[in-house]
Amino acid sequence: MPAALTILLGCQLAGEVIVRALGVPVPGPVLGMVLLCAMLALRGSTPASLYSTANGLLAHLSLLFVPAGVGVMIHLHHIGNEIVAIMVALILSTALTIAVTAVVFRLVAKLTGSSDTGEEPHR
Repeated sequence: MPAALTILLGCQLAGEVIVRALGVPVPGPVLGMVLLCAMLALRGSTPASLYSTANGLLAHLSLLFVPAGVGVMIHLHHIGNEIVAIMVALILSTALTIAVTAVVFRLVAKLTGSSDTGEEPHR
């Protein structure tokens, strides 16, 4: 388990270092996850210790949301003051995400020659 945690934290650290050194606009842990994925793809398999450690962390992932929830509760008055802006941002970003997803889906379907777009065929 310590070796697996070292691999996970090492990939996260590498991601952070790359982001800070190159100024990449991506969170360091996300880049670290990409590095881990690439490493595992090149290796061709996942070591058993890494697999069990990662599954153990994922099983308790909800515990990592407790500090975020506490932070929200501490700053609830700020959220109340900005509720209109927050709701507008949430609604617009959700609508934009749905629209972009639909456009990308159509584009990929067209590029791959797929006719299965979820619509009934024209008769």
